[in-house]
Amino acid sequence: MKNSILAVVSQLRRSALRPFLPCLVAASFVWGATVAAQEKSAEPAHAAGWVVIPVEEYRVLRAKAYPVEPNPEPPPVEATLTRVDYDLHIAGDVAAGQASLTVDVLKDGWVRVPVPAGLLVREAQLDGKLVSLVPGAAGKSGGHLSALLSHAGRSVLQLEVDVPVSSSAGDENLSLPSTECGVTRATVQLPRQGIDLRIAGGLLSEKSESAGETKWLAYGRGNEPLTFTWRKKIEDHHMDQPLRLRGSLTQLTSLAEDSTSIYAEASLDVVQGAAREVRVELPQNVTINQVSGAMVADWEMKNGELAITFLEPVEHSARFVITGETRLPRDGIIDVPLLRLLNTERDDGGIAVEVLGAGEIKGQKSQGLEEADATDLGEMIASRQSPALVAFRVRSGAAGATRSLSVNIARYDQQAVLMANVEEARYQILMSADGKELVQARYAVRNNQRNFVKITLPAGATVWSTSLGGKPVRPGQSPDGSLLLPLEKSRGGEDEPAFMVEILYLAKDPAWTEKGQAKLTLPALDLPISRTGLLLYYPPMFKVAAEPGTFRTQEYQNPISAALMPPAPSPVPVSPPAVRAPSAGNAMLGGVIGGPLVSAQPSKVERLQVSDKLEARDVEEKKDSTEALLETFRAKSSAGKVTGILPVKVDFPAFGPSVFLVSELTSENQAPAAEFSFQREKKGGVR
Repeated sequence: MKNSILAVVSQLRRSALRPFLPCLVAASFVWGATVAAQEKSAEPAHAAGWVVIPVEEYRVLRAKAYPVEPNPEPPPVEATLTRVDYDLHIAGDVAAGQASLTVDVLKDGWVRVPVPAGLLVREAQLDGKLVSLVPGAAGKSGGHLSALLSHAGRSVLQLEVDVPVSSSAGDENLSLPSTECGVTRATVQLPRQGIDLRIAGGLLSEKSESAGETKWLAYGRGNEPLTFTWRKKIEDHHMDQPLRLRGSLTQLTSLAEDSTSIYAEASLDVVQGAAREVRVELPQNVTINQVSGAMVADWEMKNGELAITFLEPVEHSARFVITGETRLPRDGIIDVPLLRLLNTERDDGGIAVEVLGAGEIKGQKSQGLEEADATDLGEMIASRQSPALVAFRVRSGAAGATRSLSVNIARYDQQAVLMANVEEARYQILMSADGKELVQARYAVRNNQRNFVKITLPAGATVWSTSLGGKPVRPGQSPDGSLLLPLEKSRGGEDEPAFMVEILYLAKDPAWTEKGQAKLTLPALDLPISRTGLLLYYPPMFKVAAEPGTFRTQEYQNPISAALMPPAPSPVPVSPPAVRAPSAGNAMLGGVIGGPLVSAQPSKVERLQVSDKLEARDVEEKKDSTEALLETFRAKSSAGKVTGILPVKVDFPAFGPSVFLVSELTSENQAPAAEFSFQREKKGGVR
């Protein structure tokens, strides 16, 4: 049977069914094995686990079971230029030397390594052996040479090169080509000294001169040419020329009672040469404490001169500040010490003298100086706030001209002078049960310095009228919303009378209930207040008691300051003796307890005559005052000086029961406040 199967296979190989030969052979072997098994055993046949699949599927399964190692990918580049080192010597118009190219080859086999363009290569060596350079491939520049390397790894290609040196307008130029490498290092030697060098496309690391030769070491960026540009150094004889200076010195002398301080600002302009130091002439008994400036290295006092040394020779300009002190008489005629720059062709500047403390300058005598305004001598003098100060400008002329200054000082005993103060403040407040408050604030002010007083009213207050010395005025407004009222100025001293500033405003607080507490906040002034009196008129149906705090309850007293006293009423001719009428409920008339003088038993005719006279006089006065106010308003309006309504004086309506409180020493910008407890009475009416 075996022989028959082999015969069949042999015939199939020769027939057209050759592609199906593997399947037929496998089927034959399976069939043969089955027949043999049936012959050997009489038992029932079992499946052998064979699976018949096409050959292509078999190959796919085998490839997945036994994958083939992939071929490695080729490197992105065949070779890379890692470093270029130049060592060149300049001789005439050519720089000859060596160029070392460090090359890393990444591919096995022959690799083409391009030589940097622009180099004239005389010889090339690799590992001590000569290497031939071949032109670039077709389509590239024929002058671009390349070296052929045959093995992978790092190699150093040594090139003997020449680089042309160009000249233009006195400058010589050497340019090394750009190379796409990490490091470009160049050492260049020039057989000359006294050279000014500029580098482009890199950084100069070292420069040395020795034995008639100049050597440079520079590093390039690699992606752009490294260019050396040099020319012969031009000798500068500026420092060897004779020194010529021009200077300016501005001096401030502050005369105190115990000592005198000197502060001077000096500036130098070098016209020729270079200044290594400068000298300043010092008067006798003047001690220098400090000399400061950006160029100052050291200073020394010797033989009546101040020698200032600079850090390096000054060729253009320099500035420095001198501070010193001396002792001069307290008062009388005083010779002012003057500092002067020495060895200058021309100097200018100025001098200012101020008196510190209680004193003034009665007179001055100068030579070589001209009187000037303080603002003309610079910021140092213009910023002084001294009330006694005189300024002089140096008269133009030769630097050695004679200059002197003497002043006559008068001293005074120092006394405490009050700039501005509120001698007494009085408030009248009319309060209603629905929370409305009408407040009349009057202040007795002494002032000899301030122009305005700043008054900050409670939030939501509405101004009705303001007056100064009994005359209506229009208040100003500060950026924070506070009122600015003008003040009168008087001479210093306590003998000068105070004047009154008055303001009437309406405020709103929560309405009163059956029982509770209320807080009354008063205006805040930017002046201290010595004494404060508060007279509160409250609704008759309530009972009010003051709470402990800043204010305390006291029996009513008239104002102490005369400025707050009301003007005396005009006398009325009456025959009977006059008595003072009783006041109802402590009612106030103009802030003083008690009413006007009236007759004890005037007749009806007399009362009518007096009433008619008073009424006629009041009408006439009101008419005159109204007409005068209107005329003034029209005049100012026509001149363009009035932009709003001029406030008019409003009389305060004193009504109802009252309580009087006082306090002392209210600091500036503090809003005093009084607290009350109130309770509605069971029985209405006036107490």
